[in-house]
Amino acid sequence: MGLLLGLLAALAVAGCCAGVALWRSEARLPADLALALEVGASRTTAVGSAVDRLGMRYAPLVLRMMGEKRVSKVRGRIDRAGNPGGLTVDRYAARRAVYGALGFGGALVMLLDGEVLLALLLGAFGLFWIEVGIWAAVRERKDAIDRTLPDFLDVLAVVVSAGLSFRQALDRVSEKYEGPWADELRITLRQMDMGVGRRQAFEELRRRNDSEQVAQFVTALQQGEELGAPIVDTLIAIADDMRRTDAQQARRRAARAVPKATVVITAFMVPGTMILLVAGFFLGSGTDFGTLTGK
Repeated sequence: MGLLLGLLAALAVAGCCAGVALWRSEARLPADLALALEVGASRTTAVGSAVDRLGMRYAPLVLRMMGEKRVSKVRGRIDRAGNPGGLTVDRYAARRAVYGALGFGGALVMLLDGEVLLALLLGAFGLFWIEVGIWAAVRERKDAIDRTLPDFLDVLAVVVSAGLSFRQALDRVSEKYEGPWADELRITLRQMDMGVGRRQAFEELRRRNDSEQVAQFVTALQQGEELGAPIVDTLIAIADDMRRTDAQQARRRAARAVPKATVVITAFMVPGTMILLVAGFFLGSGTDFGTLTGK
């Protein structure tokens, strides 16, 4: 036990020395992280801005430890989340450094105090807290896009039928919408304005979004273009297919909810109701419980 405590103390001293050295060194911040810190709370919450400022010196170190392949995956998840609160890869690394230090530092203190469960919880916080935020943002963004897309396609089909080209109709309709899907379309339109081909721009749209409906929209649009199908008929068919898919998914969710509700009722509501009935019966009968227990 004494050897373990000595080892932990030596690691703590080494970590403090390394932290002081990094703190005193001149750290060059990545461009997007420097911009995010300049803008500050206008792009994120006050807590997020404070965390970014604490971890900004360690962001390059965290990125080097992650490696190029891991950084690429993180960048893809952040894109699918829609860069919530101005989140970038470098800000992700800065927050990962701060949360990791807080989580593992607290876990070490709890282990020395014998609180193994709290130590595990704090370690999980350091590892996964920022991942949970990105996962929640991805899910929320996907749901918002799935709700918006069918109605958007109906409006787009009407505008194209009025005589505008597909590019002009996209621009006109996206101006009237707000939310993640309108943002994605504006990004796609700006890419095409900068010379990116239409097919490549929509492939990038598919890559940025973890949504089956967006993938279905891009695939059907490209197939209709290759086959020479009228764009209005293609848009209406895509919207109808999406609504049928939504209805099928709603029925599947309802079918899965029935067994869950049955388990909850059987495990909690029925025993609770029986306890209330039995207790009410005995209390209403005026039974002297002292005679039953012999006291």
